[in-house]
Amino acid sequence: MSFWWFWTQPPVIEEALDEDLPKVAEIHDASFRHNWNIEEFARMKAQSGTTILVARRASPYGTRAPLGFLILRTAADEAEVITIAVHPRQRGRGIGKQLMEAGLFRLYGERCKSLFLEVDAANESALLLYRGLGFKEVGQRKGYYGDSGGDGTALVMRVDLR
Repeated sequence: MSFWWFWTQPPVIEEALDEDLPKVAEIHDASFRHNWNIEEFARMKAQSGTTILVARRASPYGTRAPLGFLILRTAADEAEVITIAVHPRQRGRGIGKQLMEAGLFRLYGERCKSLFLEVDAANESALLLYRGLGFKEVGQRKGYYGDSGGDGTALVMRVDLR
């Protein structure tokens, strides 16, 4: 088997383990100004209805550290994206899309009707991703993001799964 085999394989998406939380916190720290500590991630992971998915590099030698993560929370037949992040060195490789697709597939299997998220209106790459997955804008929150590259407007978006 070639050394390059695992570099060319798509990431494996699976539920986060407790030992993944330090790396998840590190990725979050590298992605956002407001940082969450490991204890906050552990509390979220323990909450009923909350799922943390991680993307790992495929490897014939076992799993590797997370490259990115997605946190979803479900209530009744709706869900929301709490946050999604990909390590800065791994961006532009489709990992965020793969995480979102895995999350959508999971929610569809759980019979959720819709998934909501909030995104900075100035975050063009995220908007391109979400619109490509079928999300539509259903509202706005002015001044929601204090550290935005734009005016801080959050777009509330929804995709219907049923």
